[in-house]
Amino acid sequence: MKRRTLLALAASTILLAACGQSTTTNSNEADSAAGSDLLQRINSGGTINVGTEGTYPPFTYHDESGALTGYDVEVTRAVADKLGVDVDFKETQWDAMLAGLDSKRFDMVANQVSLTTPERLAKYDKSQAYSWSGAVVLAAKADSRYNSWEGLKGLRSAQSLSSNYGELAENYEAEVIPVEGMAQAIQLVKQDRADFTMNDNLAVLDYLKKFPDSDLEIKLVAPASEQTGSGLVLLKGDDAVVAKLDKAMAALAADGTLTKLSQEFFGADISQQK
Repeated sequence: MKRRTLLALAASTILLAACGQSTTTNSNEADSAAGSDLLQRINSGGTINVGTEGTYPPFTYHDESGALTGYDVEVTRAVADKLGVDVDFKETQWDAMLAGLDSKRFDMVANQVSLTTPERLAKYDKSQAYSWSGAVVLAAKADSRYNSWEGLKGLRSAQSLSSNYGELAENYEAEVIPVEGMAQAIQLVKQDRADFTMNDNLAVLDYLKKFPDSDLEIKLVAPASEQTGSGLVLLKGDDAVVAKLDKAMAALAADGTLTKLSQEFFGADISQQK
């Protein structure tokens, strides 16, 4: 009798476990079919939460009236408009930006983030790029010696020794004149104490837009293979959301919105790889 009772209890336990597993499986399948919380909010015209710095002009900053703006901010607003959702910006210090994404304090980041390391590529996804950047050579407009990168050999380059651009100048066998930063480097070029300086394309375009009468211009631009693209960054695994972001970004590229915003903030089109 005891044996039959034990067998019956065992059978009941197995049946309950199977039912529980089936319920859990069905629940997981239903969640998967419905999509992530972010996808559901996008599909229902809800709100997306976006981390940004707010202190990094011209990408993300506050204008004279105190309103949050900048290239990355306005691109994100345009994307949200294409998706039919509202956007709530969460201003965060750069050092805590990806940590905030990890903890799901916000859904994505708009702050000139490029996924260039294996660690970031394994952890995050990125939308279609809305800006491209790489090294450029800045020199006097009247200086006609810049026909190729190899032609930098022997010329004087004002560079911070700790920067990647200082190393790049050395690689091209230029004579590096040490400076503390980009502002000092530009002054040396203007004073003819250096022939050129090398820096990030976006930083140089920002300078030229602010100082159009500087008598300096970009002479050389890194080839497309050496440029990096920045896009909206989110945690890996939400492929349906990435697809929607890419579609919205492609539409903004096609209708000229990205070019218009690029010209507004940089005086040049940074949305296309060149």
